[in-house]
Amino acid sequence: MTEIPETRGIVAFIDDDPDVRAANTQTLELAGFEVRVFADAQPALAELDENFRGVVISDIRMPGTDGRTLFQELKRRDADLPVILITGHGDIQQAVELLRAGAYDFIAKPFAAERLVSSVHRALEQRTLVLENRRLREAARRADDELPLIGNSPVMAGLRASLRQLADADVDVLIEGETGVGKEVAARALHAWSKRRNRVFAVLNCAALPDSLLEHELFGHEAAAFQGANRRRIGRIEASDGGTLFMDDIESMPLSLQTRLVRVLEDRAVIPLGANTPRAVDFRVVAAAKVDLGEMAARDVFRKDLYFRLNVVRLRIPPLRERRADIVPLFGHFLAAAAERFRRTPPAMSKSIKSRLFEHDWPGNVRELRNFADRVVLRMPDAGDGEAETPESLPQRVERYEASLIRDALRSTDGDVRATLDRLAIPRKTFYDKIARHGIDLDSFRK
Repeated sequence: MTEIPETRGIVAFIDDDPDVRAANTQTLELAGFEVRVFADAQPALAELDENFRGVVISDIRMPGTDGRTLFQELKRRDADLPVILITGHGDIQQAVELLRAGAYDFIAKPFAAERLVSSVHRALEQRTLVLENRRLREAARRADDELPLIGNSPVMAGLRASLRQLADADVDVLIEGETGVGKEVAARALHAWSKRRNRVFAVLNCAALPDSLLEHELFGHEAAAFQGANRRRIGRIEASDGGTLFMDDIESMPLSLQTRLVRVLEDRAVIPLGANTPRAVDFRVVAAAKVDLGEMAARDVFRKDLYFRLNVVRLRIPPLRERRADIVPLFGHFLAAAAERFRRTPPAMSKSIKSRLFEHDWPGNVRELRNFADRVVLRMPDAGDGEAETPESLPQRVERYEASLIRDALRSTDGDVRATLDRLAIPRKTFYDKIARHGIDLDSFRK
């Protein structure tokens, strides 16, 4: 039994000669192409538009609408559509002119089947790249509205719908999810879609500041409130008046400050350090946590009253490993953004890149995926660069295996460096040298 080749792309073939159509259709189908055949230009024009994913082949001399007119109309619809022209001896000069006008190629009769197949192969490669770049640019254009809420999974569609529904409800929202899933961007989307969009979106990372500075950042202070306080400082709560206060890693807030925050949320007023009277503040709180605050409250390591006050609406953003259908669209966006930022052409999707996308667990979630897209565009050794199909050398295999062992150790210790050093039994300096050489992001493993 003859094996049917896998379809390699779509070809629209237009010629008024039935024998020419039959012979070339057979040639192209045997080469693995899907062929759509047209006896004249008009039905082809009715079907082919800027979304046509394939290549057009047309004879120049045809009754009615000839190949030149067909070419001009197709280029008007889509300047990047590859059009291959078949010419007789007397049409070569015209074909050269059309080539200068943007035709992909012309093939003079009589021609060998290999000549036609080779031209179609190259034209389809170009078409695929053009359409992929268009798709990535479109994803980038929609970024302000949906990123990183990009995704076709039901859970992401539900999250987008919930955020839009809550945008103008003016209730406090708690967003839970692992490191790197996009909690802040979800909070920004909530703000951008709300009536507060033209006011401030204030960000406070509760884990990034020591307790003393966190208090001043959150509540502010008056001039002369303490030694060294030469000027009044407006805290993040007061600064977010009319807007949204995003409090990231709120599980890290010390209990003493949690007590004060409860009162602020109940009264919608703040008393800066050194002030005597409260100041009313119209603000919305969106809090984010990478752990279950309810479980922390049950263990009395997070105030129950603050948890219940924040938990008016609770949203969870699942990790990438639970919504693998979203990985490719997200990667496509990050690839386009990285290509624009680094002024590079996005590389082809190699087998090694596909394997990484579908097989990796992405413990660092969206942040790790974005970093991977950056490395792919920069063609870093551990990212796959379109040449992964060639055999690896022994040193390359050793390097890749070493990097995988380090990542496994970091994953098993949640990014704890000391525990990882014990597990790998290597000196700290050697460890950091290898981290730098392999381009490993330590933060992506920390929970």
